[in-house]
Amino acid sequence: MKSNELINIRLNNNGTAVIILDQTLLPNEEKYIELSSADALFEAIYSLRVRGAPAIGIFAAYALYVLARQIKTEDFEEFSKEVLQYSAYLDSSRPTAVNLSTQLRRMEDLIKSSSGLKITQILEAMREEADNIYYEDVAMCRAISEHGVTLIKSGYGIMTQCNAGPIATSKYGTALGPIILGHEKGMDLHAFVCETRPLLQGARLTAFELDRAGVDCTLICDNMASIVMSEGKINAVFAGCDRIARSGDVANKVGTSGLAILAKHYNIPFYIFGPSTTIDMDCESGAEIEIELRKPEEIKEMFYTKPMAPKNVKCYNPSFDVTPNSLITAIITEKGVHKPEDIF
Repeated sequence: MKSNELINIRLNNNGTAVIILDQTLLPNEEKYIELSSADALFEAIYSLRVRGAPAIGIFAAYALYVLARQIKTEDFEEFSKEVLQYSAYLDSSRPTAVNLSTQLRRMEDLIKSSSGLKITQILEAMREEADNIYYEDVAMCRAISEHGVTLIKSGYGIMTQCNAGPIATSKYGTALGPIILGHEKGMDLHAFVCETRPLLQGARLTAFELDRAGVDCTLICDNMASIVMSEGKINAVFAGCDRIARSGDVANKVGTSGLAILAKHYNIPFYIFGPSTTIDMDCESGAEIEIELRKPEEIKEMFYTKPMAPKNVKCYNPSFDVTPNSLITAIITEKGVHKPEDIF
């Protein structure tokens, strides 16, 4: 099975649970887990068992449907109140990726407009809406990939940050989509994959997906990006995004802004890829984006047999940073290639 055929989020056969590929176990184990309780669904988002802004939004929509099925009432007001409580709980799991709240609000709006319908009818509509969110993302990722292919040529070296491939979305991915699609079209492409903190998502996930898809790739540590660029090996930098402000400022996995600065220094195009669902209509600039801080153990202990830093050393572990629009060559959505300031 090719990487872009990997289905990472789906409902079980009777719709009582969400099945996901547990991304925390990759690349060593491909394991699917079935989740149905509110706490398990919340934990899956918080612990990054499911991750990637579009994938989180899809997962949250299905999760809310699964939880709504568990509500034991035929009264609309009581049903609506409990669904909104579940939605708020899921939304509190991670703060930076806008797709989580966007897709939950979409499901909430459906509930609010369903007064007068039977609960069974509302549940049917919720499942259909969650399916729509999934299939819309499939179409958006394909369109993003097609637009992105126009920016590259056979023989290109492309640097990536974090993971913005099929398992972070529905299919193809965003920033990895043009690379995978280009490879399918016969382009000779080489990806330089930054390992990406936190959780080494480039090393564990991006390298896994590109290798699975048959794309030639080389893993580098994040602090090697400058020397690789200076050696003339990079023709473009591709990064995904978790939130796009109205200004064209972009939040993405920590280290992205550093790559943008380096790319500008070496005169290398720097591209951001994301579906329009990643645009936050209520966020004026990157300064307003809340940056998620994660546990220090992810730096000092995770992936090591023994701790790699003294026990009492403090850690600062932000998951994201903000790249200002002035450093971005273009933002690619399903609608086309945009200058950052023209994203709206």
